[in-house]
Amino acid sequence: MAMEIHCVGGIIFDPQGRLLLIKRGHSPSRGAWSLPGGRIEPGETHAQALVREIREETGLTVQPGGLAGVIDIPAGPEEIFVVHDYATHGHSGELMAGDDAVEARWFSRSELDDLHTTPGLVATLTAWGLCEGN
Repeated sequence: MAMEIHCVGGIIFDPQGRLLLIKRGHSPSRGAWSLPGGRIEPGETHAQALVREIREETGLTVQPGGLAGVIDIPAGPEEIFVVHDYATHGHSGELMAGDDAVEARWFSRSELDDLHTTPGLVATLTAWGLCEGN
């Protein structure tokens, strides 16, 4: 059985309804656009990990919201990332890429279809009712 690595991801929209994505600088999915997030450190709650990871990757501070859903991402024959994606409420700070993110940008719904995203990102967000056309 593969070892589970628990992670969090943040679903962040700006007042115009654009989604914040980061371009991944490391594997898995290096060079693809994805939600900001990462591993939950020992002793951290999901909310603490979410706030920390978003701050590290985007420079923004967010208020964690409810769980949107959980996805499993294979990370090789021995590991699987179990990603808990959370909605967020509001954000503050200046957007700038950091840590694992080589770029951070806001995208409208229409821009997502032509974007190189991590596998299943747009379909998953759409299934969760979080990526409607605008």
